Amino acid sequence: MDLTALIIKTIIILVIFGVTLVIAMYSTYAERKVAAFLQDRLGPNRAGPFGLLQPLADAGKMFFKEDFIPAQASKWLFILGPCLAILTALMTSAVIPFGESVKFDNMLIPLQGIEVNIGILYVFGVVSLGVYGIMVGGWASNNKFSLLGAIRAASQNISYEIALGLSIIAILMMTGSLSVSKIVQDQHGFAWNLFNQPLGFIIFLTCAFAECNRTPFDLPECENELIGGYHTEYSSMKLGFYLFAEYINMFISSAIISSLYFGGYNYPGMDWVRENLTASLGTTGHNLATAIGSAVFFGKIFFFIFFFMWVRWTIPRFRYDQLMNLGWKSLIPLAILNIVVTGFGLLYEVKYASWIIVAVMVVLAVASQARAPKGAVSAQKV
Repeated sequence: MDLTALIIKTIIILVIFGVTLVIAMYSTYAERKVAAFLQDRLGPNRAGPFGLLQPLADAGKMFFKEDFIPAQASKWLFILGPCLAILTALMTSAVIPFGESVKFDNMLIPLQGIEVNIGILYVFGVVSLGVYGIMVGGWASNNKFSLLGAIRAASQNISYEIALGLSIIAILMMTGSLSVSKIVQDQHGFAWNLFNQPLGFIIFLTCAFAECNRTPFDLPECENELIGGYHTEYSSMKLGFYLFAEYINMFISSAIISSLYFGGYNYPGMDWVRENLTASLGTTGHNLATAIGSAVFFGKIFFFIFFFMWVRWTIPRFRYDQLMNLGWKSLIPLAILNIVVTGFGLLYEVKYASWIIVAVMVVLAVASQARAPKGAVSAQKV
């Protein structure tokens, strides 16, 4: 790699890093606005026009708060926990392709931090490390509520990582590659994996909620049982790191869902757009077509970030036994069944085999609902 390509690649990595931080920062603002809309109130509107400077005000408030470390806490591990959580959250975006390629001086440079042929394994490896940040912080706090929250987080993340991993095996069987870039390229135009793997998408989306510790699966920090869970003893920027890591994980989860199931930067008519722009504007047209693809990709990401927020303020929190039952007794068997059915579909060239499971599930749900006992209707008193 020559110096020019190295400089451009460095700029792309820094831009991805900066965009990740900015989106995570303004996700806190969006979260409060969405919550306010669903609760019929205004939300933040004092700091700057429309409250747009509220994330900066929140960051300033956290930065200047007292940085307290409990007397009996393990000091270095107490500091290491939130640092590990935010570091692993930021590392995941390295393998996500945010666009096709930019052309500069006859060089084609992909809009991706690093391209590795084991991108999916890299994502799962880094996500698995993230639970250590929570576990270390909870244990080092020397507080029983923090420790219980950390244990809950560890058991929840490990349980749902199994279903999460199994849900994408069907896509890997169809694509034949572990590279995220290759999976996105195979969905060129409108050939999105969602149409072939609807059940895998539902399982992956559900597990993403649990991996991000988002409602209805925010058991590690449920206030009525554990006060603040693993971050009960945290304050100032160390608490900010934990909260910020959650929003970064939400952004990364949305990006991975968009890449695996919704075509990433692909959209219908993209070939026509690229051909016309390149024919009329040359290199600038090529880069403009890439920018349009990236804008489409970010549009999909923003939709899923909104979906995360929408669910948080709509569905109540699960009980812990319900959480575990859903993960071990429902999602894992369904993911294994999806792999088997997809394998038969590939063997006998049935492209939409996964829809058979969805159809059977819908029929069973309707039959179960029909057989459920109806409550007796009492006569109204006049």
